[in-house]
Amino acid sequence: MSVFSTEQDAFLPANSARTLVCPAMRTASPRLLGASLVLAVVVSIAGCGKGGSGAATSAGGPVGRVAPVAPEGALSVSTSNTTRIGGADATADAAAVARLVYPGLTPATRPKAIVLVDRRNWSAALAAAALASAPLGAPLLYSDGDTLPAISRETIEAVHPVGSPALGGAQVIRIGTSAALPAGVRARSIGGGEPATVAAAVEEQLRAADGGRAPRQVIVLAANAPQTIEMPAAGLAAESGAPILFVTPARVPAPTAAVLAGLHRPSIYVIGSAAVGARALGRLAHYGPVTEITGTGTQLQAEGAVTNSISVARFTDGVFGWGVKEPGHGLVLANAARPLDAPASALLSATGDYGPLLLVEGPARVPPALAGYLANIQPAYTTAPEFRPVRGVYNHGWLIGDELTISALAQAEIDTMLEISPRSPSTEEPPVSTRE
Repeated sequence: MSVFSTEQDAFLPANSARTLVCPAMRTASPRLLGASLVLAVVVSIAGCGKGGSGAATSAGGPVGRVAPVAPEGALSVSTSNTTRIGGADATADAAAVARLVYPGLTPATRPKAIVLVDRRNWSAALAAAALASAPLGAPLLYSDGDTLPAISRETIEAVHPVGSPALGGAQVIRIGTSAALPAGVRARSIGGGEPATVAAAVEEQLRAADGGRAPRQVIVLAANAPQTIEMPAAGLAAESGAPILFVTPARVPAPTAAVLAGLHRPSIYVIGSAAVGARALGRLAHYGPVTEITGTGTQLQAEGAVTNSISVARFTDGVFGWGVKEPGHGLVLANAARPLDAPASALLSATGDYGPLLLVEGPARVPPALAGYLANIQPAYTTAPEFRPVRGVYNHGWLIGDELTISALAQAEIDTMLEISPRSPSTEEPPVSTRE
């Protein structure tokens, strides 16, 4: 029996008034986006994500209040190399990311579809991150069980998805939730269930959205792995279009096996192989070549979430993987204590400056391993006249959440680590930051 159901009617945008917060057009540069977000902070800070009031837009839908937030009376700051997005929880963060990429002011800045997933279902949210990849490019929003939070509802109304012809015109793909949607929204639903079952259903939608083309790579995780280790898989799936599938240490579940068999020996990339276990790794090898991104056996246990995220960011295998080993990249930074921020921010890995997810362990400091990695990929230019900074490449960091998630001090430190810096011609030969 199919796990899908469909609702269809005309989309009727609401007319309720909301505060106008349009961070940027989708084609704007990261620096312009940052400046726009600073201006957006003039909206009320207290209670972000709980509702709002103000003026409706002229583009067919109200604009929810999704500006960066901070303790009451303070302002979130975007710096020259960083842009802070989101609020006090993952639901607000997901709404902010959706509104940043899809302000919904023109047909070109409206998504084909939105993914709505129950925030209580971690594996479903993680698997759904792959739907942010091209060609669907779907932002992800959270429900709270079968309840649709106000900020998620407002975002659906504001971005006004046009509907995906490949998915029967669906404007919203609900996963593991029956939350009521704004009147008239066309929806397609995937039921809840075991992680492997839901992930296989997401892969089916991913393939349908891509005109039936089968993916050639998959990302495999253990259903019982620590969430902090699995977080970087969300961005990697969004960038690559590789579906996320689940196994257990004891077996390859039937839904996962069916997907792998149907893909005819895809390349299988494992994150968190220590949790997957040798037995499952051996069985996966029957379905295609297996590559472990983050080490084998007990090596991963010795790594923290921060180091694991750096390993995923560095990894490359031919055309697959981030391979971020030099300057000139976008980066998405989140707190490992907020796992749901990984699926919430996955769209930033599939649009704009396409950044891998990097993790901090707490709000107050930049972990030494992350500081070392950022120093390793910091842009530079020589002081020779022919190599001016304007000819350099640049890094940009998206910080997910408020200052209780990543502090203003940590943001300032990260900004410094991302800034292009001068180097004497005698110490660099040739300058890695110049472009033709």
